[in-house]
Amino acid sequence: MNRRVAVTGIGLVTPLGIGKAAFAERLFRGDSAIAEIAGFDTSRFPSHLGAEVRDFRARDFISLKTLRRIDRLSQMVTAAARLALEDAGIVVDVANRDRTGILLGTAFGATDVKTHCARILCTEGPGMVNPILVPNTVMNAPAGHTSIELGIRGVNTTVNHHAVSGETAIVCAAMDIQRGAADVVLAGGADILSEFFFEALIRFRAASPVDGGVEGARPFDRRRNGAVIGEGAGILCLEGLDHARERGAAPYCEIAGWGMSASPAGPTDWPDDPRGVLLAMERAVRLSGLAPKDIDMVQAAANGGKNPDRIEAEACSRFFASPAGPFMASVKGAAGESFSSGGIRAAALALSIREGMVPPTLGVADPIERLNIVTGTSVKADIRCGLLNGISYGGTNVSVVVKRTSPDGC
Repeated sequence: MNRRVAVTGIGLVTPLGIGKAAFAERLFRGDSAIAEIAGFDTSRFPSHLGAEVRDFRARDFISLKTLRRIDRLSQMVTAAARLALEDAGIVVDVANRDRTGILLGTAFGATDVKTHCARILCTEGPGMVNPILVPNTVMNAPAGHTSIELGIRGVNTTVNHHAVSGETAIVCAAMDIQRGAADVVLAGGADILSEFFFEALIRFRAASPVDGGVEGARPFDRRRNGAVIGEGAGILCLEGLDHARERGAAPYCEIAGWGMSASPAGPTDWPDDPRGVLLAMERAVRLSGLAPKDIDMVQAAANGGKNPDRIEAEACSRFFASPAGPFMASVKGAAGESFSSGGIRAAALALSIREGMVPPTLGVADPIERLNIVTGTSVKADIRCGLLNGISYGGTNVSVVVKRTSPDGC
């Protein structure tokens, strides 16, 4: 089979808000969710800013029986998945549960639970580790808990692909639908901001301010000095376009193509040139049957990191070959870098297509390349086709093309 893949639902648990409406309102208004971290003490660190998920009431989405057994990351994923299904108008039942699945990307998983269990194991012994917590330490726990809570019996897969885990999950889910292995797949990414995770990124010189200066998120800016770390879960309801049309659903857009590539780099390093990013973009646009000139907007991977932003900016400059090319935007200036933000950013791109609006990239004052970066306030625009970029340390790149679907499904 070669089915077309539609996006029919969006579920979000993010620093910018819980649910599609709250997220979209703050995104297009140009709000920032970056603030002093409240979840743990940062006084011993050089970095203090983060983008935390606040005002999240897990009991609004999850049964009390399940809530007692699952970790915070699984709670966010389950809530986002439920919101995506509700937005799509899908009720999982006996008739469709075997053809409904979940494909989740997570870069680090439940780092809070893992470090808690490791601390008890090393200081008090294995007999003192709470057995209820142990299942939450594995990478596929959030997808597993979600499928149990929602009654999903189709594909259940977790992708661990560094900072492009969310984007890779969306691609793999689209492939499953395209080849007829499922009718509906919940796909996206999720990670949490924990003290251990935060300290590890500081030690790897990933968090702002890497080389001193003012701490902050500045994607594509010459003053950038590292990422501000965030968290959250973004889930898309992907569905065969034929299946969506049969039940009268109105898609946000469709997944039209994707491309992946690798660049030579160490496991925690970045390549010296943009050829890998360029190759992923070329493959995605070619598979979609489009040309670079057809892309109206890029939802960029830029997070304020020294090397990744430079590489992506150079790749986009070469690929589009014009400073008046597509609109450029990065959510990470407002919501931080969660390293599994592909689902959140894909949702932002789908909302841009639906609303005809490009959100501003916060923190940009002096761009590193002559790109059409939207700053200050949102811009109204006719977004027919968009490109989602994912770039990871270690030289892993993913690009996804999404395009508007006309009312008649053409």
